[in-house]
Amino acid sequence: MKLADKNKYKSAFKKELDKFAKKLKAYVSTDNGDWSIKGFIDVCKNIYTISSDTKIVSKILEIHIFPQILQFAESINYKIVLAEKQNWYPDLTFINKQNEAVKFALDIKTTFRRNHRTAGFTLGSHGGYFKERDKDKNIQFPYDQYLGHYCLGVIYTRTDASEDLSETEIYQVQDLLEGNENPVRKVGQREVTKVEHLKSITSVIKDFDFFAAEKWKIASDKQGSGNTANIGSIVDIDDLKNENGIFSQMGEQWFDEYWINHGAATMIKDGKPMKITTLKDFLEFKGRADLLGKIVTKTTYNKPK
Repeated sequence: MKLADKNKYKSAFKKELDKFAKKLKAYVSTDNGDWSIKGFIDVCKNIYTISSDTKIVSKILEIHIFPQILQFAESINYKIVLAEKQNWYPDLTFINKQNEAVKFALDIKTTFRRNHRTAGFTLGSHGGYFKERDKDKNIQFPYDQYLGHYCLGVIYTRTDASEDLSETEIYQVQDLLEGNENPVRKVGQREVTKVEHLKSITSVIKDFDFFAAEKWKIASDKQGSGNTANIGSIVDIDDLKNENGIFSQMGEQWFDEYWINHGAATMIKDGKPMKITTLKDFLEFKGRADLLGKIVTKTTYNKPK
């Protein structure tokens, strides 16, 4: 595909994705900014609250917005292919119905605010399919078949930072009960709290920010988690929403080359061999000190916890 055609498809897709992301806050929130999900319900109309554990919240958020994603894809004349296995990349593949060579990768990334200005994600592997771009191991389609790789970012504030499932509550809501139903006082050994309205139940998260970003534009030069081969994002929330990452003034080709070589390329520094794990060192290794001024450094990009 010609570069001009590729850029045309990318520009159109990103424009629509940006508009879609802006609509999602109202979809998932109550009038006061709380998450409209209060818990899950059983046949006895008991409401079981959820913990703020990030894995639980992220999965329920994905389920919550998935019908909207399907409608969005249909509205822009794309079909969606889901990742066949849980650990495959990406979460969603968008394929243009009129030209199936046009594919976009979309990962849904959710995280909570560490404070009023920082949050962070992991952005996928920099090994395996990232390096062997014509292979389909652990990826829905080979990496080089995608015209672009995007994140739908979801940032929220925890109402209660407890991740302990034993701290969750059981409620019965008067509004949901029919006239002849008697309130339940216990489920097993657990007390059931009676409330008048669903809105009386405190949501575990609130104050959402949704944004769309091309993956390389929000990447940092640090790994995202522990010893795994994951790319870390930048952590400043404004920079995330504005795609103002460390590579954003340099271009995707430098993001690709850096992360393909991260921790593998070696340079001599102060007379000692050293694995290259910073973009500054990588540019010096490549003899491109002229590009150091293009590294975006206005924010300290720490690894997300």
